[in-house]
Amino acid sequence: MSSLTASDAYASPATAKVIQPAWVRILHWINAVAMVLMIMSGWQIYNASPLFDFKFSHSITLGGWLGGALLWHFAAMWLLTVNGLTYLVFGLATGRFRKKLLPITPSGVISDTKAALTGKLSHHDLTRYNYVQKLLYAGIIVVGILIVLSGLSIWKPVQLQWLAALFGGYEIARYVHFICMAAIVAFLVVHVALAVLVPKSLRAMIIGR
Repeated sequence: MSSLTASDAYASPATAKVIQPAWVRILHWINAVAMVLMIMSGWQIYNASPLFDFKFSHSITLGGWLGGALLWHFAAMWLLTVNGLTYLVFGLATGRFRKKLLPITPSGVISDTKAALTGKLSHHDLTRYNYVQKLLYAGIIVVGILIVLSGLSIWKPVQLQWLAALFGGYEIARYVHFICMAAIVAFLVVHVALAVLVPKSLRAMIIGR
């Protein structure tokens, strides 16, 4: 029979290790809301001038029509931009990015991917990211920067002509924006699925411990 007691198994709130600091949790949830608003309103904007031979169901769009969707999209855009810049500043200033996301090695990514696919990837220590997490989180930061820049070039193609030119023009910027959106949606699906599979990670993002 195990000699573990309740006090051994669960640390008290006062002594439990902080996994996610308050600033990370606050910015994370603001970012989540802003992304959902931007994606849903962006789908409504896309429906007004589709790039491909399909449209998104009206039930998962936001804004009701093009004008309403644009209002929601621009409001969420500023929220996402300010929140994202704050996250980048804090992440760099505190050294969180360096400690959490580096190094990323091909061998580490391959090894952890195999472990994840076979159900052998450990989630015991939430203070450390595995190589798959490092790659996904670093990648989504890059995608986030690209979607903001491509969005700005679509919004102001004349005033920000130099920016649109970096993407190869207005039309290509639209494709880049769409691809980045798809990547973010895919990331969110995986992110939510992992939170369901490892509920203690969700708890840490809510209470920090």
